[in-house]
Amino acid sequence: MRLRFLNIPFRRSLSAATGGKRVSGLSSGRLRGFLAVSILTIFCGVAVAPEMRGQDAAPTTAKKPAAKADKAKPATKGKAASSSSKSKTGHAAAHSTAHTAGHSGTGSKHGTGHTTSKAARRGTPEQRRAKSAKLKQAFVASKELRPMAQQLAATRTSAAYAGVTAYARSHQGEAAASAYMALGHAYLLDNRFSEAATNFRQARVAGDSLADYAEFLGAKADHDGGNDAAAEELLKEFAERNPDSIFVNQAPELEAQVLLGMKNIGGAQAVLAANPDNAGRVGYQLALGEVNQAQGHTDEAVRIYKHVLLAWPLSYEASTARTRLTALGMESTLTVSELRSLGDAYYNGGRYAEAAEQYHTLARLSSGNPAERNGFAVAAAACDLKLKRLTREEAESLAPSNDENGARRLYLLMELARNRDDLTAQTTYVDMLRSSFPHSQWFADGLFSSGNMYLLRKDYPRAVTYYSELAEHFPQNSNAAAAHWRAGWWSYRQGQYAEAAKIFEEQIKLYPGAKETVSALYWRARLYEQKDHEPAIAAAHYRTLITAYSHFFYAQMARQRLVALGETAPVSVPHLDKYVAATIPKLDDTFPAGDPHMVKAHLLVNAGLSEYVPQEIAAAPGSSSWSGIAEAQIYAAYGETFRAMRVLKHALPSAASAPIKSIPLAYWRILFPEDHWETIRAEAAKNGLDPYLVAALIRQESEFNPGAISHANAYGLMQLLPSVGKQMAREEGLGSIETRQLLDPILNIRLGTRYLRQIMDKFGRVPEYALAAYNAGDNRVVDWQAAGPYNGVDEFVESIPFSETRDYVQAIVRNQDIYRGIDDYAAQKKQATDRADGSKAAVATTAQLQTSSAPSN
Repeated sequence: MRLRFLNIPFRRSLSAATGGKRVSGLSSGRLRGFLAVSILTIFCGVAVAPEMRGQDAAPTTAKKPAAKADKAKPATKGKAASSSSKSKTGHAAAHSTAHTAGHSGTGSKHGTGHTTSKAARRGTPEQRRAKSAKLKQAFVASKELRPMAQQLAATRTSAAYAGVTAYARSHQGEAAASAYMALGHAYLLDNRFSEAATNFRQARVAGDSLADYAEFLGAKADHDGGNDAAAEELLKEFAERNPDSIFVNQAPELEAQVLLGMKNIGGAQAVLAANPDNAGRVGYQLALGEVNQAQGHTDEAVRIYKHVLLAWPLSYEASTARTRLTALGMESTLTVSELRSLGDAYYNGGRYAEAAEQYHTLARLSSGNPAERNGFAVAAAACDLKLKRLTREEAESLAPSNDENGARRLYLLMELARNRDDLTAQTTYVDMLRSSFPHSQWFADGLFSSGNMYLLRKDYPRAVTYYSELAEHFPQNSNAAAAHWRAGWWSYRQGQYAEAAKIFEEQIKLYPGAKETVSALYWRARLYEQKDHEPAIAAAHYRTLITAYSHFFYAQMARQRLVALGETAPVSVPHLDKYVAATIPKLDDTFPAGDPHMVKAHLLVNAGLSEYVPQEIAAAPGSSSWSGIAEAQIYAAYGETFRAMRVLKHALPSAASAPIKSIPLAYWRILFPEDHWETIRAEAAKNGLDPYLVAALIRQESEFNPGAISHANAYGLMQLLPSVGKQMAREEGLGSIETRQLLDPILNIRLGTRYLRQIMDKFGRVPEYALAAYNAGDNRVVDWQAAGPYNGVDEFVESIPFSETRDYVQAIVRNQDIYRGIDDYAAQKKQATDRADGSKAAVATTAQLQTSSAPSN
């Protein structure tokens, strides 16, 4: 695995020198060296980070579990043994601890709760500084391990194991400890429990910077490998030894299972009783059920297992609880409504195969109630439709009924008719839904699906009819806003401008939060401008777009229209007042890099334990305003640009509509990376392209992941099909290339920009046409162009019938604008900094001259 250093994570430390702009004027090798030094400078204590913000939180208050507890991710997975034996779960439990670990003040000493305050558990400032210093030394000692450990975690090949093993044996101290941690983690992933436990023990002997990980994951490996005595030695008094560990909450749950495996039922009960603050966790509840089962309290165990199954139906613990119920012969005590709720949870969670199995079983077991049995059969058929295995004969064999099951049956038949392009049957089933189930949501879904079908067939009047009926009769339906907008837009495209204006106005007032309403704002303005001859009101709409959605495609179109309008007197349009820019939460672009949890997070990456990084950072006090940027910069520092971007996209979902100045540059540089910028700029210039357009396309296609391979077999940064990439290589004079070479980012950009240039040339250098073709293919764009004429590219973009392609085009145009805005803002900040520095230097020079010229006494 090639180690890549990027400039993205270092904006904070380099801002004084570069003003936030990319580092230039350095060769590739010199740049990597410069950035490598920057990593050590930032994270190894040469430069001291700002002090932590905020105070330590107060101790939490114990709470009893609610009926509907939080949906924490599970702590165990896999085939479960009886309640008195080990749960041989492999690494799933340890892996999921990265999502569920917390920091309550509970301990694992039998019968004794560990209730020390959070501040006390974290230690004194001197203790934290000493701990950070030790962790930094471990980070420096193991920095060369990182690429090998990451490769081992990802591939777990014999060669990867051999490489990390050789590293561990040739190093000492914390470097060796990190390598043994990487090996233990990999063996645990492979369910090789004995080898995992051995390596975790070796890690603990070699160093103690990751002692809590070595102990907890080692105990997990011992337990799953059948060595509960060894596991208990590691878990006993875990919280006292590791008071600030992210595993403090999970250790009692694991220890209870271990003690049950040792037949120490009283000890298991005491461990859980000593930690009541954890009672709302699914792992705690499962362990509590197992303890009750071991004590012979079968009724209480069954109650708890049912609670786990129904409150957390999609968790691993739920499957274990169900196994326990089955073993006890008590699964039959689940009521029909409870079983139906499980099937519905699987269906809503996208687990259609499991839902289908649940519904089919219920249909077979149901007796005496034909309506109930039919409901299960229809629900199972709906799952089969999702899985693309429902046949027409199976759907027709479902019993008709006058309830929602009958409506759903007709909807399924309508969808099958649409799939086989049977317009007569499709119309018949919609008519039956209209006459028999006029208020059913299945009728609403049928109307939306039918509208989409006729839209793709270019039968716009019929599509509008279906969309309008849905919007009128089901205004609260999840598809109502989209249907309402489409009725308006395709009325506009048919020249029915008065009707379109009315619908656009309704859209703006009724659906302010819908994404389609951004389009309604723009096109209502166009009608005010061109048909109603109300330029001032049009301008008010354009300004609203620019204010609330500053980088969106339609905000850019609005700026062009304002220029065309010239000066207009401002007017007030009250119903536009609710459209404002999204609120951005408090964001810090600096953070306490010296906090022990932050330094430990970097060490975890060296050891191949990246999955625990988010929780380790979240454990740092006051991290709520900077945890996203801290985590993202860790990934970006090691070349995982796409992973860093995803962290901030999740943390800031509204960033694309925010003004550049409202978000620190450090965030923008990760949200909109410029990896391989010199190559992008050179290849874009060679092909007559805007480099920001190329970067925007890469961001949309692959999120700057050079190893991306799509389900359609497209490769690399610019997602080239092998046939396209090879053709471009021949045209570039490179001869024959292997498909795998398309994963080389430099080559991929070279070939991808050539391909984009050719598409641009084919479509008259109009970016929107070219981008649509890049996504959907040339032939489709030619077909869509033929459906014109269009009074501008904006009409073409809105008329793209594929939502994915329409959103794709608009997103890239938006991203291009943001890229340019980020660099412009960085340049402005640099100029301001340079002027300020110049002024300070001038003042200092003047003062020096005055001092030197003053008469001596």
